[in-house]
Amino acid sequence: MTPLLLKKCSGELLGTAMLLAIVIGSGIMGEGLAAGNVAVALLANTAATVCGLYILIEIVGPLSGAHFNPVVSAVMVIRGALDKQDLLAYIFAQLAGAVLGAWLAHAMFDISLFQLSTKVRSGTGQWIAEVVATAGLLLVILRAPSEKVAAMVAAYIGCAYWFTASTSFANPAATLGRMLSDTFAGIAPASVPAFVLAQCVGAAVGLLISRLFDRCSVSNT
Repeated sequence: MTPLLLKKCSGELLGTAMLLAIVIGSGIMGEGLAAGNVAVALLANTAATVCGLYILIEIVGPLSGAHFNPVVSAVMVIRGALDKQDLLAYIFAQLAGAVLGAWLAHAMFDISLFQLSTKVRSGTGQWIAEVVATAGLLLVILRAPSEKVAAMVAAYIGCAYWFTASTSFANPAATLGRMLSDTFAGIAPASVPAFVLAQCVGAAVGLLISRLFDRCSVSNT
């Protein structure tokens, strides 16, 4: 691994770890303070995720692109924005970061470090929601002006927390990390394969729509 790739992967690992710590930690805090009100807990979870994601993208973006997401990295390879030989290293860093982020959240709240979620998230509606959430995320990433990517991605994820039935995981690495946390943000292991498949389909849909937009723009010039 070259020094430059090591720096990039370090950024992806740290950024993904902090993202998962934010998602899981704010879920634990929100649920604990909401006195059983799931809407309030989700609102707290959403606000923390939006703010944290914006900050992380701004900080890590210049270093690695701030993907924090294997399907985003895969699409960037297809687009020529990431060398294909770097993809596996990026994905490994993201997955490792997600696991470390889950453990960090547990450590901060003094709960068992090693867990598996028991929260089943299944059904056609949730799978469709993950396709929609991931397609939308990729479309925002690919179409947003570069100076507005951080704000637009964070805003979209905050919005998708509420308009999708799945609360918008939209990220295989995040799905892995949340599988390892039996808390508000968790997902049962049995639910993970279908979520990841839906996310991959959603990424392909988002890329396809972006390419169609490009063709329409060319044909109108």
